Amino acid sequence: MLSAKDLNDITLAIKQAELQTSGEIRVHIDKEKSIEDTSAVERAIALFSKLKMHETLQRNGVLIYLNLRDKQFAIIGDEGINSKVPQNFWDDIKDLMRFYFKKNDFKTGLVKGIEQIGIRLQSYFPYQKDDVNELPDHVSVE
Repeated sequence: MLSAKDLNDITLAIKQAELQTSGEIRVHIDKEKSIEDTSAVERAIALFSKLKMHETLQRNGVLIYLNLRDKQFAIIGDEGINSKVPQNFWDDIKDLMRFYFKKNDFKTGLVKGIEQIGIRLQSYFPYQKDDVNELPDHVSVE
């Protein structure tokens, strides 16, 4: 469902979004793995740790998790983000992404979501000129 070009476009969207914020954005996609015994949020939490996203200096990592088989997704932020943003911070972004996902346009949904995350995190975690890219930008896929 996602080509190598699509994955590259998503990676480029992450790089662009991170030019607006010191927040660190990652995307993980499960292609075949079913999460029927758990939820997308629980799987995202497990991946957050596995991908060492909690190791950023400001604890400002964001993970977008997408399960293509079960057509479920989640967005989770680290404690640095969650301590600053309102509880409904991710809702509009999820709604935007869901709009595209319902059309099976996963690339556009991810790119639009990433763009919005970069814009919205900017006011909480502005980009710093000496910003260090603490997490890989490429999409991880299982």
